[in-house]
Amino acid sequence: ANESDPEMREMAREELATNEELQPRLEEEIKIALIPKDPEDAKNVQMEIRAGTGGDEACLFAGDLFQMYKRFCESKGWQLSVTDFNEGAVGGYKEIDFAVSGADVYGTLKYESGVHRVQRVPVTESNGRMQTSAATVAVLPEADKFEVHVNEGEIKWDTFRSSGAGGQNVNKVESGVRLRYMWKNPNTGETEEILIECTETRDQPKNKERALSRLYTFIYDKEHQKYVDDIANRRKSLVSTGDRSAKIRTYNFPQGRVTDHRIGFTTHDLQGFLGGDIQPMIDALTVAENAERMKEAEL
Repeated sequence: ANESDPEMREMAREELATNEELQPRLEEEIKIALIPKDPEDAKNVQMEIRAGTGGDEACLFAGDLFQMYKRFCESKGWQLSVTDFNEGAVGGYKEIDFAVSGADVYGTLKYESGVHRVQRVPVTESNGRMQTSAATVAVLPEADKFEVHVNEGEIKWDTFRSSGAGGQNVNKVESGVRLRYMWKNPNTGETEEILIECTETRDQPKNKERALSRLYTFIYDKEHQKYVDDIANRRKSLVSTGDRSAKIRTYNFPQGRVTDHRIGFTTHDLQGFLGGDIQPMIDALTVAENAERMKEAEL
């Protein structure tokens, strides 16, 4: 009796149409779920921004990038703390290092590693000429102690007067710490000295702890760079080449656009992007990488 009921037939037809619409999306989600997850993705990160070619203007741009990441991290509810910085003569930074912690931080920010280029008329330029400058961004997954062997007894520590946190005790207390560590690079077999300074807080033990954390991350990154290179070479991937000297993105002020050269993705909301609205770009990069990984896994 029910089969001849036109209302029931219509409902069944609608349900079928809905399910058919959902099918491709569900298949896609299943495929993505089958791709082995990168165990690094869940980690916190240490990020470094270095002003490249372009003098004062490159420092200003490095400052713009830092503000962009700061706002993005705030929007995600992540913790960001600056570990070291060197300011530019007219503002911005020659270099700035910071740690970011939260959920899936490395998996989200890993695509930011590489050279970011800016095209604009600098505020420092009186002739109104356009200039191209650059800054390099590195995103390093934070190492857990058990993943890296460091003989802490061999670390040489110095303290110095820090002008980092400001205030009354600037020159009275030696709160800045500097560590030196001789490390044998397993990839080259050569021994090199690692030097790390931290002036982040006025508390010397805290600075010591943070400098140590950066040492572990630095060594982990160096030891893993070979592993990352091997993956990149195998994958010939456009997205995560692991090559920090690759130009990945251009910020063009006169045209108000940002273009990611790895996937040809362009957004025409430059101000919004620099204001921290970078998630759509990250989503597009994630989709492109997932497509490559599916091809690799022959899904």
